[in-house]
Amino acid sequence: MAKAAAFWPTLLIVYAADFITKRLAVAHLSPAYVPHPIVGDLIRLTLAYNKDAAMGLSLGGYSRIGFAITAVAVTIILGLIYRQTPGESRWSGFALALITAGALGNLTDRLMSSMGVVDFIDVGIGSARFYTFNVADAGVTCGALLLAYLSLSNPDKKEAARA
Repeated sequence: MAKAAAFWPTLLIVYAADFITKRLAVAHLSPAYVPHPIVGDLIRLTLAYNKDAAMGLSLGGYSRIGFAITAVAVTIILGLIYRQTPGESRWSGFALALITAGALGNLTDRLMSSMGVVDFIDVGIGSARFYTFNVADAGVTCGALLLAYLSLSNPDKKEAARA
């Protein structure tokens, strides 16, 4: 099954990369909120802890538990979508793995520490900066964009027709 061959290795690799890079960020970038330039001011590594969700979405004092429950629910929904996805849908399996790994990566942080999700990738120019993010966030974003593209173009059907 092309779907499983794309899903499981991607899930494990992205989850492991997220976990390892976050631990390295905590070990080597402390104290938090001190930028370490990589490509001048454009790309920096800056350790940050995010108790909320993407782009400052907050549930106040309930953010940790609320977003943990949300991540579990999303993971269950992604599992249901995965089961309904045809076995030959390699690209869908890959996209679902990216999103699932990201959700599980950030959930792990929420469960491991009350400080919040570890973020460390800092992109921008001067004071015009994007939100600091991590490998899990990149996985969720790339997976969601790929799923949106697939829903519009459906390359898996074209691929199956050529086989």
